[in-house]
Amino acid sequence: MACPLCGDSGWKYVGSDDQRRVASCECRLALRGDRLIKAARIPKRYTHCELSNFEVLSGPHEGVMAKARLTAGKFVEEYPLENNQGLLFIGPVGVGKTHLAVGIAKELMRSKGVSCLFWDYRELLKEIQNSYNSSVQATEMEVLRPVFEAELLVLDELGAIKPTEWVWNTVSLVLNSRYNNQLTTLITTNLLDLPPRDGAGGDDPRSAAAARRAAGEPTLGDRITEPMRSRLHEMCRVVELNGVDWRTHVKKASFNAM
Repeated sequence: MACPLCGDSGWKYVGSDDQRRVASCECRLALRGDRLIKAARIPKRYTHCELSNFEVLSGPHEGVMAKARLTAGKFVEEYPLENNQGLLFIGPVGVGKTHLAVGIAKELMRSKGVSCLFWDYRELLKEIQNSYNSSVQATEMEVLRPVFEAELLVLDELGAIKPTEWVWNTVSLVLNSRYNNQLTTLITTNLLDLPPRDGAGGDDPRSAAAARRAAGEPTLGDRITEPMRSRLHEMCRVVELNGVDWRTHVKKASFNAM
């Protein structure tokens, strides 16, 4: 069915009869948004994720989660930000960090035609390593160039693997490149936003974070180095999430409904 506004031409008339002019039709932006979403590499697991279906459960963490959802919506409304600052979603497994990051990206692709790219941190490192294999066609730079150049990058599960010097160097290369080029990055991590465990503490010894740290949980500083953690705080505004693991919640709800 043809667009009722432009007849699929991509252009429509606006203004009064005596001052009519031609403008780009909304359907053109919608088609561009669909193309951008298809090219963004969003995994099938997250194709359902929208800001509109991010559910805030009632309970002790309701305020924190509602604030995170509000921050995500405001980010879309105000994009592009003057300083191109991104968001760093921090919280335990399954609370909706990736859901919000993907929801933001999809809204920006649809409503503002922003070019976005999704990469799982572990898969990106593996793809770069695979490029060193002589039997693989893609070079390291061919893998990294879209990551360096995407207007908005979603980097999921930052720090999810134990670091080596190569991993540290690669992460620094990606983050510094985007920082220097003032490109926006959305990042998710399950790690504690704290310095390395062998460095200065910095957290309240009575806090839950201190208890997790004392129990041996790795920190963001452990996995990406403290200088890069500091750089992240320049690049991104921290958004904290907490609550139930949605994967467990959905399974439990499905079981109880049987």
